[in-house]
Amino acid sequence: MRLFILLFLVATTLCQGAVPIWSKTGHRVTGEVANQYLTRKARKAIDKLLNGQSLAAVSTFGDDIKADRKYREFSPWHYVNFPADKKYTDVEPSEQGDVVMGIQKCIAVVKDKNSSLEDKRFYLKFLVHLMGDLHQPMHVGRKEDKGGNDIQLQWFGRGTNLHRVWDSNMINDYGMGYRELASNLPRLSKEEVKQIQQGNVLTWVEESQELANKVYDSAAVGEKLGYRYSYDWWPTVEQQLQRGGIRLAAVLNDMFK
Repeated sequence: MRLFILLFLVATTLCQGAVPIWSKTGHRVTGEVANQYLTRKARKAIDKLLNGQSLAAVSTFGDDIKADRKYREFSPWHYVNFPADKKYTDVEPSEQGDVVMGIQKCIAVVKDKNSSLEDKRFYLKFLVHLMGDLHQPMHVGRKEDKGGNDIQLQWFGRGTNLHRVWDSNMINDYGMGYRELASNLPRLSKEEVKQIQQGNVLTWVEESQELANKVYDSAAVGEKLGYRYSYDWWPTVEQQLQRGGIRLAAVLNDMFK
């Protein structure tokens, strides 16, 4: 029994190191922010579809189902890789899908009047998750290093990689719960919110790629990161969590108008 538990823990650790995810806290912040910008009509429709569950509660759905093999086909939806000097529309789309195609599919299914209630609920929860992933810059990273997963670093003396620093290290070590984080994000004017909501998933993925290129330049293999890195980049983490939530609300408001 002890050997089984040990092998399970080792396997779980290895899988977590290889699979790119925004942390649970990060996804929940995005869901909580989106809730603040929903129209009354959208809020009512979402509440009905989700049986009263909040956007924050369902925001981790896309990662929660990864342990079930029957959902393996959705794994490529969490990210997209394309050359740093190219636009998303310049390259051949992946046959397995990516985060952009995933978001588009989710929107189409939820809006389709012929979709079953079960499908609408599934894809709505997945949409909430993928909009968070889209705004984690390393989910729009480079194929050769698996979105920064192969760039090994030190985070306060602990072994990690560039992807994980952005997924969870900075957020978790900041020490706030998702509600506290969401309530302490920068205050934005109506005009600023409107500006953030401009565009669509294609413009937003290229914005994330531009940011990813800067993140790649922010650290070298083997570098020891800590307080200075967090101080320099935490405002960007907040910005992406907030933008993800505001844009998720815009997508949902459009879907349920």
